[in-house]
Amino acid sequence: MGVFEVAEKIGYLFYVVSPNRTSFETIEEVPDYTVQVIPYFLALLAVEQLYLKFKKKRTMRVNDAIGSVSQGVLSEISRIILQSWKLAAYIYIYTHWRVIDLPWNSLWTWFICFVGVDFLYYWAHRASHEINFLWACHQVHHSSEDYNLSTALRQSVLQSYFLSVFNLPLAFAIPPSAYLVHNTFNLLYQFWIHTEAIQTIGPLEYILNTASHHRVHHGRNRYCIDKNYAGTLIIWDRLFGTFEPENEEVVYGLTHPINTFEPIYIQMCHFMHIWRTFWATEGFGNKLSVIFKGPGWYPGMPWHGSIEDVPEVKAPITRYDPPLPLWCKLYVLWHFTLLVFGYVEMAEGVKIICVMARATPLHLIHIN
Repeated sequence: MGVFEVAEKIGYLFYVVSPNRTSFETIEEVPDYTVQVIPYFLALLAVEQLYLKFKKKRTMRVNDAIGSVSQGVLSEISRIILQSWKLAAYIYIYTHWRVIDLPWNSLWTWFICFVGVDFLYYWAHRASHEINFLWACHQVHHSSEDYNLSTALRQSVLQSYFLSVFNLPLAFAIPPSAYLVHNTFNLLYQFWIHTEAIQTIGPLEYILNTASHHRVHHGRNRYCIDKNYAGTLIIWDRLFGTFEPENEEVVYGLTHPINTFEPIYIQMCHFMHIWRTFWATEGFGNKLSVIFKGPGWYPGMPWHGSIEDVPEVKAPITRYDPPLPLWCKLYVLWHFTLLVFGYVEMAEGVKIICVMARATPLHLIHIN
């Protein structure tokens, strides 16, 4: 692999890409950028930890990092299996109901899609904090009490299938291949902002979503709640009144910590909470509100609940960190490393199988 190719793939993580090299006529031609950058996820994570160690700052904990990456692996496996389901509705709308034909290889199409995907991401992300059943998915990403590059990988299995509906308006004009490219890069961009190693990037803080802005979003301090929903551009938060600058030290995690690293429980715990609350709440209208209003709502409260109900916290805090002997940590780390590399091989295998399936004429396939 040449230097240019390495630099190009690192650029994927910062949305530093060439429109000419990231425009495709069909979705079959769109590379799986996420799989391509997995080695760079791990490399940048190591660089981040070395830097924090050199600066004598807090580094990642093995238990929390494995908890985060395990959520990412679960999410990616579901994406590989079910990605076509999310695209099916978009392709159908584009094929039958589009109102304008934008050329797939136009710079204007590329730029309009970039802005459109980011704008709708803001509203989808905001909805995932303000609608309880969507929060049940999204809380997975907020459940870590640490904040480093491994936290970016802590993703919900179900969230993207709900939130992809918010992107369907783009299908009336934007080619599916362009949408798929920008939807991927919008998410990849958000990897680098999950760090305490970067304090500020100067004047670009006014335009771009940055590590400082996103630290606020992950905070459970009262001043952080429901702020800074941006994907790539922070201008949406500034326009719609949800921007909050970083001031006092941020305490990360959920307002009511779940205190576990068990992956399935992390994915499902808030759904179970909604189920219990639904049956315990009287009145059909109130039951519906449990599902569709904010996670802080209860009868007699406004949609989002009350900020006074959010426990006030100040750094430093005691984080959930059950002790394990060194040999257990080393075993789990080794076992999990094999699992990650096994996933990468599986993902590459799926890609090869799909390419071969598209390239093989049906009359050459024999069923015995």
